[in-house]
Amino acid sequence: MIRLARVAGALLALAASAGASADDGFRLFDATAASVNGEVIFRSDVDREVCFYRCGAFPGDDPAAPTPAQARDKLVADTLVLQEQRKLGLGTPDNAALADAAAGTSSRLAACPDPCARSIDADAAREFAARRLIVREFLAKRISVFVEVSDEDVDTEISRRESRGGPAGDLSREKVRQEIFREKAEREIRNWYERAASKSKISLSPLEDR
Repeated sequence: MIRLARVAGALLALAASAGASADDGFRLFDATAASVNGEVIFRSDVDREVCFYRCGAFPGDDPAAPTPAQARDKLVADTLVLQEQRKLGLGTPDNAALADAAAGTSSRLAACPDPCARSIDADAAREFAARRLIVREFLAKRISVFVEVSDEDVDTEISRRESRGGPAGDLSREKVRQEIFREKAEREIRNWYERAASKSKISLSPLEDR
């Protein structure tokens, strides 16, 4: 099971720059939201992540409405993948694929009606696209690629659906095979994340949904 240690009061207060209030002498510039093996995720990262998902910024994604806590969980999961990617020396995405993903992300942000999209610059959009592309390729090439669906699996599933008596949906063998593969792949991906998290030092700071 994933055990995420919660760290109370891990707020990062930085000294005031010009324009800070003389009454308090400093202002809160940012706050830690999580730490993954020493790599810090800031609250500003979480807020930006919420915006990316609201806008369905990565090509192929539908707009969603994650809470800050859910967005942080996505960032923690992505960070685990990126750290494993670096550990294995797997390199970076293909330049053409990255250019297409970045262009698609920028286009979706430009068309997004949420005001938050106006605060995301081109570098942040490209970084998000690269991260999501790396994660997608890692999960496909390092985990899902090992999932197998046998003819027996397909026959068993078709028989199970037929025996239920109700609407069985599309019983074409290829359709059923794809559905079984997707279910198995999702299970293997969950298992990978659980193993990776269990071997990692993950700390979460208090985070209020807003």
